[in-house]
Amino acid sequence: MYDKESYNASSYTSPKVLAKQGLAAVGGIVGGAGLLLMGALPPIAGILLGAVAGIAGIGALLSKDPQEKKPGAIITVAGGLAILSRIGIPVIKPLAGAFLGLGALGFFAMGIWNGIQFFKGLKRRG
Repeated sequence: MYDKESYNASSYTSPKVLAKQGLAAVGGIVGGAGLLLMGALPPIAGILLGAVAGIAGIGALLSKDPQEKKPGAIITVAGGLAILSRIGIPVIKPLAGAFLGLGALGFFAMGIWNGIQFFKGLKRRG
């Protein structure tokens, strides 16, 4: 079994926390890739994908589940930025593109951080 003196309960990561960290890691990396894809598409496809993302985000914002509100807001803003970065308004287009790139970088950083925490938690478990 285990020695009670050498067992440290604070170093044990619960399965619930591990699942949350793993999901956040995958979500961050996929979200960052999605934002990069939205910015790299041709104008018409970028506008259409941005509109789909915006509509999906608004749907999540209107949900009764409070856990869907924050992702819904993020998806709505990402969709709006994708649209603004593809239309030809001289001042707004580069700003929206820059924010889209910053958002992608932020998602990647969040995904990598949560991935590191996830693997550290797994390592402590076994």
